[in-house]
Amino acid sequence: MVTLTIDGLDIQANEGMTILEVARDNGIDIPSLCYHEAVAPYGACRLCLVEIAKGGRSRLVASCLYPVEEGLVVNSKSERVMNTRKMTVELLLARCPKSKVIQDLAHSMGIDKTRFTPEDEDNKCILCGLCVRVCQEVVGVSAISLVNRGTKREVAPPFYEPSTTCIGCGSCAYICPTGAIEMEDIGDTRIIHNWKAEFKLKKCNVCGNYFAPELQLEYIREKLNLPQDFFDTCPDCKQ
Repeated sequence: MVTLTIDGLDIQANEGMTILEVARDNGIDIPSLCYHEAVAPYGACRLCLVEIAKGGRSRLVASCLYPVEEGLVVNSKSERVMNTRKMTVELLLARCPKSKVIQDLAHSMGIDKTRFTPEDEDNKCILCGLCVRVCQEVVGVSAISLVNRGTKREVAPPFYEPSTTCIGCGSCAYICPTGAIEMEDIGDTRIIHNWKAEFKLKKCNVCGNYFAPELQLEYIREKLNLPQDFFDTCPDCKQ
């Protein structure tokens, strides 16, 4: 265990935890759009920056990446932190001007408009990398990745063609913080519009409802060595 101070509050935490984890466990709000407990921290959005004091010096660090230390002093709402955070939000607002998530975040900080020139008004992707990381680390298929550099950086499948490894699970859409990945189930087909990919849905032998992509179910069945007919019925009818 280590003892640190966050916003004047003395806290004991397990060694190896990050500042963000400890803060949230203790009801201290630090915004973040690229953090999720299911995947490794990435530090992409920079919203979780905090100011730390150590050895008589202070600096800004990404709280989702920085591990707690004995005697560490953290300020999550200093003037330096808030100015930097507001600048980051303004940049995000310029990148995704119509994103409700970004708009709400901006309004919570007293930001009504950005000083920067708005980019593509239909863009909702903040390049947080959550979709890529969940596909790689949790699903294990690496069907999408961050491609290109600079202003052309984006999320895409290889060669911008529907990925042969994608199983249509939709984890990328579920974890996306801004709704940038558009997915819908129509009849017996799941469509992930961003990748222009379609997937056949499995029909339950009992209720007749379509409940999950066949590729996803077969992937799970093989991974867990389940019986061939294990997914002939949907989860609701198995109960």
